[in-house]
Amino acid sequence: MTTALMDGTSCPVLLLGAGGHAKVLLSLLRAVGVDVLGVCDPALAVASIASWRGVDVLGGDEVLEQFDVEQVGLVNGIGQVLGSSLRRDMFLKLTARGFHFPSLVHPSAWVDPSVKLGDGVQVMAGAIIQADTTIGVNSIINTGVRIDHDCILGSHIHLAPSAVLCGAVSVASESFIGAGSVTIQGVSIGQCGIVGAGATLVKDLPAGHVVTSASVRIHESKYVSRPEKT
Repeated sequence: MTTALMDGTSCPVLLLGAGGHAKVLLSLLRAVGVDVLGVCDPALAVASIASWRGVDVLGGDEVLEQFDVEQVGLVNGIGQVLGSSLRRDMFLKLTARGFHFPSLVHPSAWVDPSVKLGDGVQVMAGAIIQADTTIGVNSIINTGVRIDHDCILGSHIHLAPSAVLCGAVSVASESFIGAGSVTIQGVSIGQCGIVGAGATLVKDLPAGHVVTSASVRIHESKYVSRPEKT
């Protein structure tokens, strides 16, 4: 896979956010030669920082008003962490305004041609996604993730580094699959389900529940999806 913009678009992009996830995305964009017009980050703007990792700091989110939604793509550099809906809310707010988030694939990742990626899906270095898998919008497939055949993933999901989904796994929207975890074939994970780092999931996980590596017991999660306060 040698192209970053999987939906066929070729417009320049703006990067939203300047944290750790944004750093990794900037490396991806540079690796495939995508034109990054600048970064939008309120904290950098308040601190009067003009340049971040060689990219112009344009200001906070308000600068998006200056751009034509048909002429620029957005890259969601906000990471997905437990207990926060900021990444999801930003995506929904800006797509409602007409902006487009292209799907991105690192050149070292393998994505089978039959795979379907929703808008804003980000596939990081070394990931493998096998045949007839579908991934919903705004999801993160992080470094070294393995997704086997016929998996169905909803929207706003994060698969952390080196997570493994065996064949025909179903993951509902807004779930979090922790680093180094393994989910065996045919298992279903309900909405907002959490598979902890290093855990092995061998049976269905109900919506809003979590399984951890410390215990195979499945219990209700304390994390629920709520809009961020504005």
